[in-house]
Amino acid sequence: MIRKVLSLSLLTAILVSATFAQANPSSFSGKRVNRIVVRNATIVDGSGKPAAGPFDIVIENGVFTEIQSFDPVAAKEGKAARPKAGDLEIDATGKYVLPGLINLHGHTQDERGGVPMPVEYVTKMWLACGITTVRDAWANKKILGYRDQINAGTLVGPRIYPYGGYYYPPVPSTPEQARQRVRDLKAAGYDGIKLYTIDRDLMAAMMDEAKKQGLRVMHHVGVEETNAWDDIKYGTTTIEHWYGIPDAAIESGRQNFPAEYNYNNEVDRFRYAGRLWREANWDRLMKVLDAMVEAGVAWNPTLDIYDASRDLQRAQTNPAFAEYLHPVLEEYFRPNPANHGSYFIGWTSTDEAFWKENYRIWMKALYEFEKRGGVIGTGDDAGFIYQMYGFGLLRELELHQEAGFHPLKVIQHATSNGAKILGKEDSIGRIRVGYKADLIVVNGNPLADLKVLYPTGTEEIRDGKAIKTGGIEWTIVGGTPYHVPTLSREIRDLVAKARAAVPKGR
Repeated sequence: MIRKVLSLSLLTAILVSATFAQANPSSFSGKRVNRIVVRNATIVDGSGKPAAGPFDIVIENGVFTEIQSFDPVAAKEGKAARPKAGDLEIDATGKYVLPGLINLHGHTQDERGGVPMPVEYVTKMWLACGITTVRDAWANKKILGYRDQINAGTLVGPRIYPYGGYYYPPVPSTPEQARQRVRDLKAAGYDGIKLYTIDRDLMAAMMDEAKKQGLRVMHHVGVEETNAWDDIKYGTTTIEHWYGIPDAAIESGRQNFPAEYNYNNEVDRFRYAGRLWREANWDRLMKVLDAMVEAGVAWNPTLDIYDASRDLQRAQTNPAFAEYLHPVLEEYFRPNPANHGSYFIGWTSTDEAFWKENYRIWMKALYEFEKRGGVIGTGDDAGFIYQMYGFGLLRELELHQEAGFHPLKVIQHATSNGAKILGKEDSIGRIRVGYKADLIVVNGNPLADLKVLYPTGTEEIRDGKAIKTGGIEWTIVGGTPYHVPTLSREIRDLVAKARAAVPKGR
């Protein structure tokens, strides 16, 4: 049986190479191609169903137009016609093809701590990690411009849906001002709203106006008057992170903060955030989750962004930093009260122990939420707390697996679920005829090892020797192909040049 499988695989490779000319990949990277054919792909389509293949996938004018099962034996015998050649031919023999990943909590940043950093670093990192769609959280006018540049093909990057920040000066203080802020965001061209701190009466007016304007709302609840019950009542699209969910299940109504606690002191804020889930009553929590499901409130947990809190040394010594961490971002990560998320000053083993418990309860609740019918998405919130753009989302997938989800469900969270949360489930998030052609071609099987998705690749033993493998070979966004090895080399060069320009002694 093994010999038969190997011979079929070899036969397929021979048929592909003999029949369809393979192009120089880097010559196509970043250029719009009218017709792309991906041959002999094993597909994970994003719906949650198992992998299947081999298939030939035809992309024309940025849309999936044909997904045809391929029988190499029948093809050899002339009994099966294959799609005609494309302008770009991609041989996916032995590779897995997934929908492009959706990052529901990204930040298109061109600076860190007020120090300029090229936006291309961020957008190329996303593409190199297989991200084809980003919901930009707290976008501003500059991000609207970056979105337009990407759409026009003058900036390399994934599709961006900017969600404008509600909370900026002058901060609305009356219901009518809250409504006007929503109308202003709509008129400015945002696709939705990122909500942060808000009082209950203002949230009622703001959410009512958002519905009238057709704007979806992502809510970072924080420690506020409002919590998940308000999101349930007013119909928030997603709760970000997890603030507000355990808070709504605490019997006393408020976490037991020490008398000296200061929320604006980030060491306090994140230290005691690590003790929140243990105070939630589990039975009450199940009622909160059931109500979220009934109200259609989705959950975008961003498990990756607090990962350092439970193991700081692991986060600080990420091997990918050696070639992919931009020096501006590296400096921003250093403990510094002036930088949001750089709170590791006096971080203790006790803090890590509480955060490890926090994750156990959080992950258990997340798993229970989906079991009860809830919709879960993926986002990385990178650019903070030792998470690099794109790499953070791939770490997010690993953490969903740690929470107990099968890799097929993890991929569903990052593809079709993300599309549903965006309200785009009829056009992206699936490898399906008629959908926008967003996909990734992976050198390896992510169902066996999600680490094969990282640009750094992974290792495996073959014939007694460790060899480098893995990595995404192609990221295709709406029919525009990006050759990831070429893209990754460009990122590494960008980082190396930026490091060389840093004055010695810094």
